[in-house]
Amino acid sequence: MPSTATPLSTHVGLEITGLRGRDLPTPAAAADCLKALEQYGVVVYREAHIGDQDLVAFSRLLGDVAPNPTGEHELPEIATITLDPSKTDAVRAWYRQGNFLWHIDGATEELPQKATLLTAREVDPNGGDTEFASTYAAYDALSEEEKARIDGLRVVHSFAAAQQRAHPDTTEEQRAAWARVPVREHPLVWTRRTGRRSLLLGATAGEVIGMPASEGQDLLKRLLDWSTQPRFVLRHQWRPGDLVIWDNTGMLHRATPFAATSRRLMHRTTLVGEVAVA
Repeated sequence: MPSTATPLSTHVGLEITGLRGRDLPTPAAAADCLKALEQYGVVVYREAHIGDQDLVAFSRLLGDVAPNPTGEHELPEIATITLDPSKTDAVRAWYRQGNFLWHIDGATEELPQKATLLTAREVDPNGGDTEFASTYAAYDALSEEEKARIDGLRVVHSFAAAQQRAHPDTTEEQRAAWARVPVREHPLVWTRRTGRRSLLLGATAGEVIGMPASEGQDLLKRLLDWSTQPRFVLRHQWRPGDLVIWDNTGMLHRATPFAATSRRLMHRTTLVGEVAVA
């Protein structure tokens, strides 16, 4: 069956049907994927049913693959994404509730991750969709006055800020543990060598350097609300076997809520960041 490619919205998303997982680990398929990511930000391979070995092989053709430090899977590059404590470490499952908030992966690192590949092993019909918001399109749509206002601003990103939002009712001991994780300062506007720009926002964004705390938080909230309005957002409803790849540097993402006992199970690989935020 021939493959077909269909844009999913004005600003974000391309759906490809007719390709199977075994078709993907080739240089030609990888080149097509990278080109689509550059244009659409999110690429959906519907019901590709890619196996773990092929997932890792395809990921390596797209970039350097980050090892998963948790040891959850026999292949060290693969992370198992679930909230079910019977399938993963209970503490890790608790932290992953932060995935319900808009974020980019690796925002507290010098090089945020290049891209993420996520494939559905089991889905939950009652929740667990994934939403993506294009911060490229959101920045482009800002007024020139707003662009001038935020040009040069820098933001502190921290694990503590994200976890405090995900778990507001916590102990002093937990908050102290979060505070020990290093923080990272990034520009609010991420400018690529090509001149393309995006907003660097999300749950990890805690304060704007040089602004009173409340004013900075209000600005970050307003820009996050702007970036996640429906015209910039794609909502993906998972089917078993779907493979979704997104440009982590220009797409906010979040999971829609689902129960901790949900059967939802994803396998994920992550591509190492290649470009420092500037």
